[in-house]
Amino acid sequence: MLIEAARACLLVVDVQERLLPVMQQPERVVANCNVLIKAAEALDLPIIQSQQYPKGLGPTVAALDTRNAMIFDKLAFSVWQDDPLRAHFSIMQKSGFSQVIIGGIEAHVCVLQSAIDLKQAGFDVFVVANAISSRAQDSVDLALERMRFAGVEAINVEMAIFELAGKAGTPEFKALSALIK
Repeated sequence: MLIEAARACLLVVDVQERLLPVMQQPERVVANCNVLIKAAEALDLPIIQSQQYPKGLGPTVAALDTRNAMIFDKLAFSVWQDDPLRAHFSIMQKSGFSQVIIGGIEAHVCVLQSAIDLKQAGFDVFVVANAISSRAQDSVDLALERMRFAGVEAINVEMAIFELAGKAGTPEFKALSALIK
């Protein structure tokens, strides 16, 4: 299945001050999440950002663009297990936003649990493999394997961009393709 811009939203999971520095390739995660955010902004897609226990892990890193995001603090690892986030995603689903593109950290904890729960709740879920990370690469690999087994689609940033664009020769394509040059 392909991502459809009219049905998609972006979820950026827990890219926070005290968590990001211990991740594998943290700069890549921030850069690729920012590309996804800019693409979502260009197409007016809803952007949701979660923060896991910000009292302990700090706020979202300043390098991540949060201007147009709805930011939710959570204690549950999965966004679906957090009451305000579940309510928000339920409203979005009823409004036709049935696809969720996910980037963030940690791949084997909050990203994995959120992706599997959202899939089980009836969403089409696309995890962006080069916009996620964990402290150890084998945790990322295992998380991707487990998510795929659960029916979550593994993609990369360019796949997301070109699927959201849909076709060349449009103003949207021009804006989106500029993000990956």
